[in-house]
Amino acid sequence: MKAKSLVNISDYGKEDILRILKAATAFKANPNRDLLQGKVCATLFFEPSTRTRLSFETAVNRLRGRIVGFSDAATSSSTKGESLKDTIMMVGNYADLIIMRHHLEGSARYASEVSPVPIINAGDGSNQHPTQTLLDLFTIYETQGTMENLTITIVGDLKYGRAVHSLIQGLSHFHPSFNFVAPEELKIPEKYKVFCDNLNIPYREYTEFSSEAIASADILYMTRVQRERFTDLMEYEKVKNIYVLHNEMLNNSRDNLKVLHPLPRVKEINQDVDENPKAYYFQQAENGVYTRQAVICDLLDIRLD
Repeated sequence: MKAKSLVNISDYGKEDILRILKAATAFKANPNRDLLQGKVCATLFFEPSTRTRLSFETAVNRLRGRIVGFSDAATSSSTKGESLKDTIMMVGNYADLIIMRHHLEGSARYASEVSPVPIINAGDGSNQHPTQTLLDLFTIYETQGTMENLTITIVGDLKYGRAVHSLIQGLSHFHPSFNFVAPEELKIPEKYKVFCDNLNIPYREYTEFSSEAIASADILYMTRVQRERFTDLMEYEKVKNIYVLHNEMLNNSRDNLKVLHPLPRVKEINQDVDENPKAYYFQQAENGVYTRQAVICDLLDIRLD
Protein backbone atom coordinates (compact mmCIF):
# COMPACT_ATOMS: atom_id res chain seq x y z
CA MET A 1 0.00 0.00 0.00
CA LYS A 2 1.37 3.41 -1.03
CA ALA A 3 2.33 5.63 1.88
CA LYS A 4 0.13 8.68 2.51
CA SER A 5 2.02 11.90 1.70
CA LEU A 6 1.48 15.67 1.66
CA VAL A 7 2.80 16.98 -1.65
CA ASN A 8 0.18 19.51 -2.73
CA ILE A 9 -2.30 21.35 -0.51
CA SER A 10 -5.01 19.79 -2.73
CA ASP A 11 -4.05 16.43 -1.16
CA TYR A 12 -6.01 17.67 1.86
CA GLY A 13 -9.72 18.45 1.60
CA LYS A 14 -11.61 20.86 3.84
CA GLU A 15 -12.17 18.28 6.59
CA ASP A 16 -8.49 17.32 6.51
CA ILE A 17 -7.48 20.95 6.89
CA LEU A 18 -9.84 21.46 9.83
CA ARG A 19 -8.49 18.29 11.47
CA ILE A 20 -4.91 19.60 11.14
CA LEU A 21 -5.86 22.99 12.56
CA LYS A 22 -7.59 21.36 15.52
CA ALA A 23 -4.47 19.30 16.23
CA ALA A 24 -2.23 22.36 15.80
CA THR A 25 -4.31 24.17 18.41
CA ALA A 26 -3.72 21.30 20.84
CA PHE A 27 0.00 21.27 20.09
CA LYS A 28 0.25 25.03 20.65
CA ALA A 29 -1.28 24.53 24.11
CA ASN A 30 1.19 21.70 24.83
CA PRO A 31 3.93 21.14 22.25
CA ASN A 32 6.05 18.75 24.35
CA ARG A 33 4.72 15.21 24.02
CA ASP A 34 6.15 11.69 23.66
CA LEU A 35 4.32 10.87 20.43
CA LEU A 36 7.36 10.22 18.20
CA GLN A 37 9.46 8.10 20.53
CA GLY A 38 11.14 5.43 18.43
CA LYS A 39 10.43 7.32 15.17
CA VAL A 40 13.08 8.73 12.82
CA CYS A 41 12.30 11.65 10.48
CA ALA A 42 14.65 12.55 7.63
CA THR A 43 15.06 16.14 6.42
CA LEU A 44 16.42 16.30 2.85
CA PHE A 45 16.99 19.96 1.98
CA PHE A 46 18.41 20.26 -1.53
CA GLU A 47 17.67 24.00 -1.32
CA PRO A 48 18.50 26.48 1.51
CA SER A 49 16.02 26.96 4.34
CA THR A 50 15.95 28.45 7.82
CA ARG A 51 12.38 28.59 9.18
CA THR A 52 10.98 25.54 7.42
CA ARG A 53 13.87 23.23 8.29
CA LEU A 54 14.28 24.45 11.87
CA SER A 55 10.55 24.39 12.59
CA PHE A 56 10.30 20.82 11.29
CA GLU A 57 13.29 19.79 13.40
CA THR A 58 11.85 21.57 16.45
CA ALA A 59 8.50 19.85 15.85
CA VAL A 60 10.15 16.42 15.82
CA ASN A 61 12.37 17.16 18.82
CA ARG A 62 9.45 18.39 20.92
CA LEU A 63 7.66 15.12 20.15
CA ARG A 64 10.75 13.12 21.24
CA GLY A 65 11.55 11.84 17.75
CA ARG A 66 14.95 11.70 16.03
CA ILE A 67 16.20 13.67 13.03
CA VAL A 68 18.60 12.56 10.29
CA GLY A 69 19.36 14.18 6.96
CA PHE A 70 21.17 17.12 5.41
CA SER A 71 20.66 20.86 5.05
CA ASP A 72 23.02 21.30 2.10
CA ALA A 73 22.84 19.18 -1.04
CA ALA A 74 26.60 19.66 -1.44
CA THR A 75 27.08 17.25 1.47
CA SER A 76 24.90 14.55 -0.13
CA SER A 77 25.60 11.94 -2.78
CA SER A 78 23.61 13.97 -5.32
CA THR A 79 26.94 15.73 -5.98
CA LYS A 80 28.25 12.34 -7.16
CA GLY A 81 25.36 11.96 -9.57
CA GLU A 82 23.00 9.88 -7.40
CA SER A 83 19.46 10.10 -8.72
CA LEU A 84 16.59 11.46 -6.63
CA LYS A 85 14.93 8.05 -6.81
CA ASP A 86 17.98 6.31 -5.34
CA THR A 87 18.29 8.92 -2.59
CA ILE A 88 14.63 8.55 -1.62
CA MET A 89 14.70 4.75 -1.73
CA MET A 90 17.85 4.67 0.39
CA VAL A 91 16.64 7.19 3.01
CA GLY A 92 13.29 5.40 3.12
CA ASN A 93 15.15 2.41 4.54
CA TYR A 94 16.41 4.53 7.42
CA ALA A 95 13.49 6.79 8.32
CA ASP A 96 9.76 6.59 9.03
CA LEU A 97 9.02 9.84 7.18
CA ILE A 98 10.88 12.13 4.74
CA ILE A 99 10.64 15.92 4.70
CA MET A 100 12.05 17.23 1.42
CA ARG A 101 12.76 20.59 -0.18
CA HIS A 102 13.96 20.59 -3.78
CA HIS A 103 14.48 23.22 -6.47
CA LEU A 104 12.65 21.27 -9.21
CA GLU A 105 8.89 21.55 -9.60
CA GLY A 106 7.28 18.13 -9.35
CA SER A 107 10.18 16.60 -7.44
CA ALA A 108 8.09 16.01 -4.31
CA ARG A 109 5.34 14.28 -6.30
CA TYR A 110 7.91 12.05 -7.93
CA ALA A 111 9.46 11.27 -4.54
CA SER A 112 6.06 10.31 -3.16
CA GLU A 113 5.56 7.89 -6.06
CA VAL A 114 8.76 5.95 -5.30
CA SER A 115 9.08 6.37 -1.53
CA PRO A 116 8.26 3.51 0.87
CA VAL A 117 7.47 6.09 3.59
CA PRO A 118 5.39 9.31 3.68
CA ILE A 119 6.81 12.40 1.98
CA ILE A 120 6.17 15.95 3.16
CA ASN A 121 6.81 18.57 0.50
CA ALA A 122 8.75 21.41 2.16
CA GLY A 123 8.81 23.33 -1.14
CA ASP A 124 9.41 22.23 -4.74
CA GLY A 125 10.65 25.08 -6.88
CA SER A 126 7.95 27.68 -7.52
CA ASN A 127 5.22 25.06 -7.35
CA GLN A 128 3.87 24.25 -3.86
CA HIS A 129 4.57 24.67 -0.14
CA PRO A 130 1.62 22.96 1.58
CA THR A 131 2.78 23.09 5.20
CA GLN A 132 3.34 26.85 4.82
CA THR A 133 -0.28 27.09 3.74
CA LEU A 134 -1.48 25.07 6.72
CA LEU A 135 0.41 27.28 9.15
CA ASP A 136 -0.95 30.33 7.31
CA LEU A 137 -4.50 29.00 7.64
CA PHE A 138 -3.91 28.26 11.32
CA THR A 139 -2.64 31.83 11.82
CA ILE A 140 -5.58 33.30 9.91
CA TYR A 141 -8.03 31.32 12.03
CA GLU A 142 -6.18 32.26 15.22
CA THR A 143 -6.27 35.99 14.44
CA GLN A 144 -9.68 36.27 12.76
CA GLY A 145 -11.69 33.62 14.63
CA THR A 146 -12.80 32.25 11.26
CA MET A 147 -11.50 31.47 7.79
CA GLU A 148 -14.83 32.10 6.09
CA ASN A 149 -15.58 35.05 3.79
CA LEU A 150 -12.30 36.91 4.33
CA THR A 151 -10.58 39.31 1.95
CA ILE A 152 -6.92 38.49 1.42
CA THR A 153 -4.56 40.98 -0.22
CA ILE A 154 -1.43 39.23 -1.53
CA VAL A 155 1.49 41.44 -2.51
CA GLY A 156 4.76 40.87 -4.37
CA ASP A 157 6.00 37.83 -6.25
CA LEU A 158 2.80 36.08 -7.30
CA LYS A 159 4.41 34.38 -10.30
CA TYR A 160 7.06 32.31 -8.54
CA GLY A 161 5.74 32.41 -4.97
CA ARG A 162 4.93 28.79 -4.06
CA ALA A 163 3.46 29.91 -0.72
CA VAL A 164 1.05 32.13 -2.65
CA HIS A 165 0.01 29.35 -5.02
CA SER A 166 -0.66 26.95 -2.15
CA LEU A 167 -2.51 29.60 -0.13
CA ILE A 168 -4.97 30.33 -2.94
CA GLN A 169 -5.84 26.64 -3.15
CA GLY A 170 -6.01 26.14 0.60
CA LEU A 171 -8.30 29.11 1.16
CA SER A 172 -10.60 28.08 -1.69
CA HIS A 173 -12.66 25.94 0.71
CA PHE A 174 -13.63 28.99 2.78
CA HIS A 175 -15.23 31.49 0.33
CA PRO A 176 -12.40 34.06 0.15
CA SER A 177 -11.95 37.07 -2.07
CA PHE A 178 -8.50 38.10 -3.23
CA ASN A 179 -6.63 41.26 -4.15
CA PHE A 180 -3.55 40.34 -6.21
CA VAL A 181 -0.90 43.08 -6.15
CA ALA A 182 2.07 42.48 -8.45
CA PRO A 183 4.03 44.11 -11.26
CA GLU A 184 3.35 42.80 -14.76
CA GLU A 185 6.52 40.70 -14.63
CA LEU A 186 5.36 38.86 -11.49
CA LYS A 187 1.58 38.77 -11.77
CA ILE A 188 -0.44 35.75 -10.74
CA PRO A 189 -0.20 32.90 -13.29
CA GLU A 190 -3.22 32.39 -15.49
CA LYS A 191 -3.92 28.91 -14.13
CA TYR A 192 -4.63 30.32 -10.66
CA LYS A 193 -7.04 32.87 -12.09
CA VAL A 194 -8.79 30.06 -13.96
CA PHE A 195 -8.86 28.11 -10.67
CA CYS A 196 -10.60 31.05 -8.97
CA ASP A 197 -12.98 31.55 -11.90
CA ASN A 198 -14.03 27.90 -11.85
CA LEU A 199 -14.90 28.15 -8.15
CA ASN A 200 -16.52 31.60 -8.44
CA ILE A 201 -13.89 33.12 -6.15
CA PRO A 202 -13.78 36.89 -6.72
CA TYR A 203 -10.44 38.61 -7.24
CA ARG A 204 -9.02 41.93 -8.38
CA GLU A 205 -5.60 42.60 -9.84
CA TYR A 206 -3.49 45.67 -9.07
CA THR A 207 -0.13 46.80 -10.35
CA GLU A 208 0.08 49.56 -7.72
CA PHE A 209 0.25 48.90 -3.98
CA SER A 210 -2.79 51.08 -3.36
CA SER A 211 -4.56 52.14 -0.16
CA GLU A 212 -7.70 50.52 -1.58
CA ALA A 213 -6.08 47.07 -1.64
CA ILE A 214 -5.02 47.48 1.99
CA ALA A 215 -8.21 49.10 3.33
CA SER A 216 -10.47 46.30 2.09
CA ALA A 217 -8.33 43.48 3.50
CA ASP A 218 -8.64 41.26 6.58
CA ILE A 219 -5.21 39.75 5.86
CA LEU A 220 -2.32 41.54 4.15
CA TYR A 221 0.03 38.82 2.90
CA MET A 222 3.40 40.26 1.89
CA THR A 223 6.00 38.29 -0.07
CA ARG A 224 9.56 38.95 -1.17
CA VAL A 225 10.73 39.04 -4.76
CA GLN A 226 12.79 35.85 -4.97
CA ARG A 227 16.15 36.44 -6.58
CA GLU A 228 16.82 32.69 -6.86
CA ARG A 229 13.88 32.28 -9.29
CA PHE A 230 15.24 34.77 -11.85
CA THR A 231 17.50 33.79 -14.72
CA ASP A 232 17.87 37.45 -15.75
CA LEU A 233 19.32 39.53 -12.90
CA MET A 234 18.41 42.77 -14.71
CA GLU A 235 14.76 41.76 -14.45
CA TYR A 236 15.24 41.06 -10.74
CA GLU A 237 16.87 44.44 -10.13
CA LYS A 238 13.95 46.15 -11.84
CA VAL A 239 11.29 44.71 -9.53
CA LYS A 240 13.09 43.71 -6.30
CA ASN A 241 11.97 46.72 -4.21
CA ILE A 242 8.86 47.68 -6.13
CA TYR A 243 6.50 47.38 -3.13
CA VAL A 244 7.47 48.32 0.42
CA LEU A 245 5.01 48.35 3.33
CA HIS A 246 5.54 51.23 5.78
CA ASN A 247 3.77 51.63 9.11
CA GLU A 248 1.75 54.68 8.08
CA MET A 249 0.23 52.72 5.20
CA LEU A 250 -1.76 50.74 7.80
CA ASN A 251 -3.45 53.84 9.29
CA ASN A 252 -6.74 53.35 7.46
CA SER A 253 -6.77 49.55 7.55
CA ARG A 254 -9.40 47.44 9.29
CA ASP A 255 -9.06 46.94 13.04
CA ASN A 256 -8.84 43.17 12.56
CA LEU A 257 -6.15 43.36 9.85
CA LYS A 258 -3.06 41.22 10.36
CA VAL A 259 0.10 41.48 8.27
CA LEU A 260 1.57 38.08 7.38
CA HIS A 261 4.71 37.08 5.48
CA PRO A 262 6.12 33.59 4.80
CA LEU A 263 9.61 35.03 5.45
CA PRO A 264 12.45 35.70 4.96
CA ARG A 265 11.78 39.35 4.28
CA VAL A 266 14.26 41.57 2.55
CA LYS A 267 12.98 45.16 2.27
CA GLU A 268 9.30 44.64 1.44
CA ILE A 269 8.22 45.26 5.07
CA ASN A 270 9.95 48.20 6.68
CA GLN A 271 11.08 47.53 10.23
CA ASP A 272 8.85 50.33 11.49
CA VAL A 273 5.93 47.93 10.97
CA ASP A 274 7.33 45.43 13.48
CA GLU A 275 5.98 47.26 16.53
CA ASN A 276 2.50 47.65 15.08
CA PRO A 277 0.06 45.19 16.74
CA LYS A 278 -1.20 44.33 13.25
CA ALA A 279 2.19 42.79 12.42
CA TYR A 280 1.92 39.05 12.99
CA TYR A 281 4.64 37.45 10.84
CA PHE A 282 6.91 36.34 13.68
CA GLN A 283 3.98 34.67 15.49
CA GLN A 284 3.07 33.15 12.13
CA ALA A 285 6.54 31.60 11.91
CA GLU A 286 6.18 30.20 15.44
CA ASN A 287 2.91 28.56 14.39
CA GLY A 288 4.90 26.52 11.88
CA VAL A 289 6.13 24.27 14.70
CA TYR A 290 2.64 23.35 15.91
CA THR A 291 1.20 22.92 12.43
CA ARG A 292 4.08 20.70 11.34
CA GLN A 293 3.72 18.62 14.49
CA ALA A 294 0.11 18.07 13.45
CA VAL A 295 1.04 17.11 9.86
CA ILE A 296 3.79 14.69 10.91
CA CYS A 297 1.50 12.89 13.35
CA ASP A 298 -1.32 12.83 10.82
CA LEU A 299 0.83 11.15 8.14
CA LEU A 300 2.15 8.63 10.65
CA ASP A 301 -1.40 7.88 11.87
CA ILE A 302 -0.55 9.04 15.37
CA ARG A 303 -3.64 10.47 17.05
CA LEU A 304 -3.86 12.84 19.98
CA ASP A 305 -5.82 11.60 22.98
